[in-house]
Amino acid sequence: MSVISEAVTVRRGPLVVAGGLIAAIVVASIANTVISLIALAAGAPDGFQPLKAGSYIFLTAVGTLTGALGWAIVRKVSKDPEALVRWLVPVVVVVSFVPDFLLYGNGGAIGVGALLLMHVAVAVVVVFAYRKVMPLS
Repeated sequence: MSVISEAVTVRRGPLVVAGGLIAAIVVASIANTVISLIALAAGAPDGFQPLKAGSYIFLTAVGTLTGALGWAIVRKVSKDPEALVRWLVPVVVVVSFVPDFLLYGNGGAIGVGALLLMHVAVAVVVVFAYRKVMPLS
């Protein structure tokens, strides 16, 4: 008996996707809070605005939702979305570092290092969430 297998893209309902995205924002924001507190305790300037909760939580939400849009586009148009995200995600994360380096004068090495780490933490959390609620295949 032969079994024919076809790639079937799994689609989750909008509530599942929305719930997953909200959970990703919450978890990534918690991770960013821990990173921020450690950076401030290690000597990052207290007035460094990007390490204030209002800044990084807002940007975490924007980045998560923007990333979800990109992820959805990749799912829809790519013939091999797995291969595409394997190189696209690291490239996007590295590109997202550029504005952080421009803040060196205000945040110093510790502040900027914390921001870079925050980008990586968010990427890890959201890619996990995207894979759960918007599987590539």
